[in-house]
Amino acid sequence: MLDGLKLKLGIHPINWVGEDVREHGEATTYEQILDEIQKLGLTGTEMGRKFPKDRTVLKETLASRGIQLVSQWKSVLFSDPAYQESELKAYREHVAFLHEMGSPVISTAEVGGSLHFDPRRTPYEKEVLRLDDAGWAALAEGLNAAGRIAAEYGMKLTYHHHGGTVVERPEEIDRLMELTDPSLVYLLYDTGHAYYGGADPLELLRKHADRIAYIHLKDVRFPVLEEARREGVDFVTCIRKGVFTVPGDGGIDFGPILEELAVRGYEGWAMLEGEQDPTLHPAYAYARRSLDYLASLRQNGRTGEE
Repeated sequence: MLDGLKLKLGIHPINWVGEDVREHGEATTYEQILDEIQKLGLTGTEMGRKFPKDRTVLKETLASRGIQLVSQWKSVLFSDPAYQESELKAYREHVAFLHEMGSPVISTAEVGGSLHFDPRRTPYEKEVLRLDDAGWAALAEGLNAAGRIAAEYGMKLTYHHHGGTVVERPEEIDRLMELTDPSLVYLLYDTGHAYYGGADPLELLRKHADRIAYIHLKDVRFPVLEEARREGVDFVTCIRKGVFTVPGDGGIDFGPILEELAVRGYEGWAMLEGEQDPTLHPAYAYARRSLDYLASLRQNGRTGEE
C-alpha cells in the first residue's frame, strides 16, 4: 500500500529556527535554511521568522531554489467575542498574503486560554484555561467565518491542534470538528501534537481523515515526555527538554500512518517537523536521516507489524 503514497513532502523551517523557543537557532540565516531544504531535494516549506518580509524578495528567494511556500501559522483569538472583528480583519490580511504567495492552506490555531500564546495571560499563571460552552461557540463561529474568507481566495483553513492550547486533547479535537462546518474548517493533522495531547496518532488520523487537508509529520521522544509529565512542566519547557524530533528519531511508528494515508489517497502537503535545539540536533543531518527512514518504510511496505 505504501507504493501508492501520493503526499507531497516538504519541511518546516522550525527545524532550523525555533518559534516557541526563540533562542533555538537564533543565529541561523534564512539563506542557510533554504539552501539546505534545496539540498534535501524538498520543494515545500512554511513561512519562518527569519525569512524575508519583503514579498518581492521572498518570492524571488523561494523561486530561485524551486521551493513553494505552503502555509504560515496564524494565531487567532476567536473564543472571546470582543476580539472577533479585529481577528477576522487580521485573518483576511494573512490569507491575502498567502494567496499572493501561492499557498494552498492556512495553519490556524486558537490561542485563547493558552499559557504561552494568549496575550491576555500573565507570566505568573501556570495552567491552560480550558474553554467553557460560550467559548467553544464563539471559537466555532469565528473559525467558520475565517474559513469563508479562506474559501473566497480558493484556500483552506486547516486547524492546528497544538500542545499548550485549548484544542490539544483528543476530545477537544473531536469537539472542534463537531462544532465547525466541514466545508469551511479542515484539520491540520500533526502526529507529534496528537501524541503530546494524549491521542493515538493513527486513531486520530482514521477518525478525522475526511477533514485532513494538511499534515505535520513530527515524532516524540517518549522518555522525555514521560519525565516532563512527572515533573509537571509546561509546553515550552517540554520543547527545551527535547520532547519533539523528526520522524524516525522518536517513538511513533510511522509505518501504519503512511499506509493509512496511502489507502485514503491523501495528496496534500506533509511537512517534516521536529522543533528542537539545532545545536544539539542539527537540522539538515536529522532531516536527511528522517527522509531515509520514511523512504525505507515506503520501500519495505512496512505497516508496523513484524
